[in-house]
Formats: sequence, structure tokens, C-alpha cells
Amino acid sequence: MKTLAALAFILLTAGFAHATSRDEAQKVIFVLKQTGGVIETTPEEMHSIDDTYAAAEQYDQLKNHEMSERYYQLTIQKARVLLAKLLDLVSDTPAIETSQPPGGTLLASIPPSLSNAMPVPRKPENASPTRQPEISDGTASRTLEQSETLPAPEKTDAGTKHVSGGVISEMLVGNASVYTVAKHDTLRLVAAKLGVSRHYLAALNNLDLQAPLRIGQKLKFNNRKIIPQRMTNGIVINIPDRTLYYFKQGKLATSLPVALGVPKKGEKYDWKTPTGKFKITAKQKDPTWHVPSSIQSEMEEEGKDVITSIPPGPQNPLGKYAIRTSIPGIMIHSTTKPGSIYSFASHGCIRVYPEQMEKLFPLVNVNTRGEIIYRPVKLAVTETGRVFMEVHQDAYGTGAGLDATAKRMIEKRNLSGRVDWDKVESVIKQKSGIAEDVTL
Repeated sequence: MKTLAALAFILLTAGFAHATSRDEAQKVIFVLKQTGGVIETTPEEMHSIDDTYAAAEQYDQLKNHEMSERYYQLTIQKARVLLAKLLDLVSDTPAIETSQPPGGTLLASIPPSLSNAMPVPRKPENASPTRQPEISDGTASRTLEQSETLPAPEKTDAGTKHVSGGVISEMLVGNASVYTVAKHDTLRLVAAKLGVSRHYLAALNNLDLQAPLRIGQKLKFNNRKIIPQRMTNGIVINIPDRTLYYFKQGKLATSLPVALGVPKKGEKYDWKTPTGKFKITAKQKDPTWHVPSSIQSEMEEEGKDVITSIPPGPQNPLGKYAIRTSIPGIMIHSTTKPGSIYSFASHGCIRVYPEQMEKLFPLVNVNTRGEIIYRPVKLAVTETGRVFMEVHQDAYGTGAGLDATAKRMIEKRNLSGRVDWDKVESVIKQKSGIAEDVTL
């Protein structure tokens, strides 16, 4: 421990001349791992530091220098905290203040014998330096506490890969974060924008479902999901997770919560959103809604005035933007009922939150291809080997055995020995629709 104290004192109090943040992060990790007993006595702290450094490396490979710098700095910060903690164990060495600002020089010059022995991290075999990250829809804000892992940026032109617990992955979208309540927000509208259940949001934040929200109020949420299927260019809509995924040039450009068709109503009408492949046949701004004959029949049976068409305007249920698909009667459109988003509430069409539809509309071109799928159980293994599982209710009553499906997926990918089966059972039971880490 005295050797550790000597090294740590230098690392924490001096500067490493001309070093980059990456150099500093490498050297402080090297010093920690060369100190006897550190890994054995502080495995969780070392694992967190390693994960943060891995995130920095992957951002560096993506040429996202702003985020890689933030993660290298966070690696150094975590290492400093651990070094100071270990110094407290050394009776003849006082603990060292670790409040130096993140932008300052953090590490000292290290003897050449240590520096030369420093291993350079290898580039992952499956890394793709030219692959660009995904776009976030920018609905949440977050303040980073010193001990937390940096979240993925909420809004960026180039986009970024999702970060979950220190793990960067192209398999995941969304994150655990905090939403700041804005003017006119209600619990239902916030849940719709974020793509979560309002009951979940209320329970997570100890709120009364009927209580009004306050402007500036902070709401915790988690809308992390597994991307169910990828396309080079096109749209994937997974019915159980009520989410639209739009891909461009092999990258996830955006993902949006949507409202889909209600379950079957009686014997005459079936409003479930159909599965299958499609292509975009037309785009319309300020569309006229020509009411389908089936909906006209429903109006008549319910004793309502039968309407054959509704012109553009605030009463038009298609909202300001409509994208027609090759599936008869199925459109992707805005809505006059934004609170219905992330539910099963339409006559089969795909409703999008108005502000989010306004951004999606110019991105999607006529002849863009897409597919509507039904996948209530999703499984993903991240680039660093973490296993995530996401389970939804079988909303359309397809009879899919969720338990058997989940176990079959795990076994098919030879992950039986890598998952915590208690966690798997819990995720299946809860059916929360949130991607959970089930790694052993």
C-alpha cells in the first residue's frame, strides 16, 4: 500500500506534461492495475472504470471527439476517486483532496518503465470507424452527478450511439434520464412524448395520476429499448413496443413512440394494425381525411352522424402531416389526440406525436420501404458482452408464449450461461417494455 500511496500521490497532485486525456486515462488505469490487490479489493470500482474507458474508446473510434473527451475525463475522475479512497487506507499518508476541476491536468509524469509497459487498447474486431451514430429526439434533459455515467447526448446533428450504464451499444435506443416539465404538459402528454406508460411514470415518481404537473418539475423515466430489426434505408414498426424506427444509410436516424390499432372489437370490425412489408406511396401536408367505409359503418352503428371526409384543419384526425403506405387504409400521420401516443388507440393507422411527426415528415421519401412486425420479446448482446432483454404484453392476443419465447431466444444464441435467470424471470413477469440488463 505504501507503493500505491507514493504513485497515487504523484498522480493526484502533479501534471503529466503534454498528455492527452486518453494518455492520462491509460496511465492511471495501468497504475491501478499494477498495484497489488486493487482489482481484488475493489472489483466493482475497477469494472466501472474499465467500462467508462471502453465507452471513451468507442466514441473515439466513431470520431465523436467531444464525447470521447468527456468519457476519458470521467475515467480519470473515477480513478482519482478510487485512488483517494485507497490512500485513506494508508495510515501514514493523508487523504488527498480530489476536487480539482475536470478540465485541469489530472495526472503526473510516469516513469518510462511504467509508460513503456503500458498496453495500448486494441480496436474491437467488429468496430466500424465510419459508422455514424443515431439521432436522439431530444425530449429529455439531465444533470450529471459526479458519480454517474455520462448519458448519450440528447440532441445532436450527427447523432450518437446509446449509452447504458457505461456501455455504448448500437443495439439500444433511449435511456434512463430526467424530463423537465414544460408549459401545458400533463402526465399523459409527457408519457406520450417519452414513449412510456403514464402509470409507470406516476409510480416511478410517486405521483397521483390526477395531480397536475408543475412547470420545471423533474420526472425520472427510462425508455430504453432494444432495436428489433435493422434496415439499410426504411422504416420498422414493432407493434408490441409501439415504436417506429427510421433508418437511413444503415444508421438509425430516429425512433419515435407511436399509437397503433386497438385490439379486435367484436366480430365485425378488426382495427388491429396489420403486419407486413410496405412502401411509402405518397406524402401530404394538410391532408383531407377521406373516411373509410368501415369507419363510416361504425359511426352509423353507434348512432353518430356519418362523415365521409374532413378537410384540413384542427378537426382533422390526421393532423398536419400524413404519409400513405401501400398497405390499404394504413397511414403514418400526425394526430389531434397526442395523449393517445404510445397506446393502442387507432383504427389501424400509425399515429405520431405532432411535433415529432413534423420532423419525421421531411426525412421520409416516397418509395421508402418499411415493415410492420410483431415482436413482444427482444434480446440483444452489446458490443461489450452485456445481455439485455425486453418483454412486452401480447397486446393483440397472438398466443405467443412469452416465457418460452424468451428462453428459446437465449438458448438459440448460446447465452444460457451468461444470463442471470432470476433477472430473466423477473423481466418476463413484469413485461415493463423496458430493456433490462440480465447479464450474470
